[in-house]
Amino acid sequence: MKAAALYVDTTRTPYRGIPDVDCWGVERDAITYAGPWPVVAHPPCGPWSRLRHMCGPEMLAQEGLGPIAVEQVRRWGGVLEHPAFSRLWTHCGLPTPGMFPDSHGGYTIHVEQWLWGHRAVKPTWLYIVGCDVPPMPPTPDTPRPPSGGRAATQRDRSTRSMLERLPRSQRHVTPPAFAEWLVQMVTASPR
Repeated sequence: MKAAALYVDTTRTPYRGIPDVDCWGVERDAITYAGPWPVVAHPPCGPWSRLRHMCGPEMLAQEGLGPIAVEQVRRWGGVLEHPAFSRLWTHCGLPTPGMFPDSHGGYTIHVEQWLWGHRAVKPTWLYIVGCDVPPMPPTPDTPRPPSGGRAATQRDRSTRSMLERLPRSQRHVTPPAFAEWLVQMVTASPR
């Protein structure tokens, strides 16, 4: 079975190196994806996240991709990844973690991307349709989130999250182990 990784930066995505994954980004216009494989959808998070204030007009203009990605996950099965508490959940009526599945059989779980190697604490919600969640990575005996990268002043630490302190190029990066886990999720479960 194959999977489609939608709304990814095809030049830097770890999905490029995973066998049987078809990557869709700006070049191929992920909006036009017409199946048949289940999807791992990464629509732009900025317009929907708590960090919206850091988005420029070009990023804010991509807000419409979120609801389209939700519909693609519902149609083809798969998973949509977004920051925890994304406004996309309210906008699309998605169930939050712990709620019963929606009318499409979709449910949401909360994960922490640092467990897969992200450089910052990055609480993430996954909206899942037609897939089972594979085993999670083991939690370290003494969980210690990463530092968030470059050194920050004391004032910087108190007013900005670790994710905000990361260089822009690293905030949205999907850890390779996380990408592999998401692909495993969508390809191991029959729809």
